[in-house]
Amino acid sequence: MNSLASMQGKIWIKLLVVVVVIVLLAMSLVPGINRIPTLDEAVNASWSQVTNQYQRRADLIPNLVSTVKGYAAHERETLTAVVEARSKVAQTTIPKDILTNPEAFQKFQANQAQLSSALSRLLVVVERYPDLKANQNFLSLQSQLEGTENRIAVARRDYINTVKQFNTHIRTIPGRWFQAFFFPELTVKQNFTAAASVNEAPKVNFN
Repeated sequence: MNSLASMQGKIWIKLLVVVVVIVLLAMSLVPGINRIPTLDEAVNASWSQVTNQYQRRADLIPNLVSTVKGYAAHERETLTAVVEARSKVAQTTIPKDILTNPEAFQKFQANQAQLSSALSRLLVVVERYPDLKANQNFLSLQSQLEGTENRIAVARRDYINTVKQFNTHIRTIPGRWFQAFFFPELTVKQNFTAAASVNEAPKVNFN
């Protein structure tokens, strides 16, 4: 009887040890598992900053174009290019899956690059109009645009970094296993791929 009780006691001890080991192992895996949704949220937050700053730039353009037109109305081709590029950006619907949709992401990127290019050409035109460069309204717009372009650069940089971390984590072990088992819906995110010259912020210093 005592032998049976002793054997049962040893079995319970072994089971307890196994349970403790499993619990400890599970607890050690939790940080790795939680890192995937944490990185995903970081990507979404940084993407929101990118779109917010691009929207801020788009909101400045109508007043900028209007001010320039008051001094350089005959620069019709350049002004039209900016207006049309802004219109294309404004009319483009950003789908919810844009970060995992290569076609939609590339379209967004191309439209923003086109607007940057048109805006750069407009700012070059301004150099020929000293009175415009001294206009107080224009100076205010210049300052706001310069700040916005800097914020766009920072937002893009942060987005690129967060996407790199997320993509690397879910494509390497053990993150790849965790993603496949726990978060199959979270896939590789799209990132900016345009050449540095395209992404360069327009020069807005008219001093």
